[in-house]
Amino acid sequence: MAESDPLVARRAEAIVAEALEDTRVVLVNGARQAGKSTLTRLATRRRPDTVVRLLDDPATLRAAADDPTGFVEHDGLMVIDEIQLSPELLRPIKVTVDVDPRPGQFLLTGSSRILALRSLPDALPGRMEIIELWPFSQGEIAGAPDGFIDAAFAHGRRLSHSSELRRRDYLERLVVGGFPEAVRRAPRRRTAFFDSYLTTLIERDVLELASIERHGELLKLLTLLAGRAGGLLVPGTVASQSGIPRTTLVRYLELLTSVFLTKSVPAWSSSQTARAVAAPKLAFVDTGIACHLLGQDVNRLAEPGGAAGAMMENFVLMELARQLTWSTERGRLFHYRTKDQLEVDAVIETPDGRIIGVEVKAGATVRTEDLSGLRNLASFAGERFVAGYVLYTGQQTLPFGDKIRAVPLDALWKAAP
Repeated sequence: MAESDPLVARRAEAIVAEALEDTRVVLVNGARQAGKSTLTRLATRRRPDTVVRLLDDPATLRAAADDPTGFVEHDGLMVIDEIQLSPELLRPIKVTVDVDPRPGQFLLTGSSRILALRSLPDALPGRMEIIELWPFSQGEIAGAPDGFIDAAFAHGRRLSHSSELRRRDYLERLVVGGFPEAVRRAPRRRTAFFDSYLTTLIERDVLELASIERHGELLKLLTLLAGRAGGLLVPGTVASQSGIPRTTLVRYLELLTSVFLTKSVPAWSSSQTARAVAAPKLAFVDTGIACHLLGQDVNRLAEPGGAAGAMMENFVLMELARQLTWSTERGRLFHYRTKDQLEVDAVIETPDGRIIGVEVKAGATVRTEDLSGLRNLASFAGERFVAGYVLYTGQQTLPFGDKIRAVPLDALWKAAP
């Protein structure tokens, strides 16, 4: 079964292999335990000249620190795992690929976005391609196409899909999430993984990026943020609720994004949408982690006061974010909300201005009021608006006007262009 196979095929494998054919340095950047090391093995299995350096090994890390220039000397392809542990290697890598501009010389992996923001622009401009690797998508887990974005832009209002899944099937996917280790484990052992993951992330990765004296605050903050997943991220409000000073809170939020735990989804606006709210939306990279922080298993999510709605929205946002790393249609992910409280959970805009809107409902029934945000967005976007979709836990595609459809939620990973 795909869920138990440690070598689940990754969409990023083809992207990495393609980049190595024409780019000197390739960086696979993403959350710890998302499968970066496995991906590099898959991408290099047909390259017998590959040299692998694992910086998690203390002896290897010391060698990198003692002689960075000698460390990167090689013939063929060198894989350096967790490059953020030894950023001093970036300068000799730059010198190496400047002297010899052949493609496919270095494949790096990293678990910190801070690497891309600070060190790399100075060290490797124009010499490196950065590929983001997320935890498993639902299509990777199920062996499905993962083509909703391309299908939506290709078919627009003609997109149609039927499903056999029920609401509980989706809730089970929320609590599992997409980390390979969590997908493979039974529920009790999955809880142990999430506990260990969060402890390691805070006590090791976050502290590597910044000096934090009271890092116990971070775990409390994470629980608070999990309760706001899928909602607007207003630092002043979160600071007030957490008791953390606003300047400190902003730094914490940046750190959590830097280690790929949370993601900020910006607001969409145009010159016509003066009444749009500019605040970004908060999402957790993995709903399994968010549900764990909230103590929400499938049964609790299913209760009337459970977090199913917010977690389902978060789930869809991150599936779309994953697909944007490989979809043929290039686009950016936004959300849309007006000061009149009309909203669309996800908006994807292509470079040429075409737009699709996605609203998420955790129930199997779609009401007229559920469509008001999409209709508002459609009126502002005009001809640029390709289609709007309500992804819900029902089983049939239902039309709601010219360009709006209610579509079963598993179209996210089962639809194909």
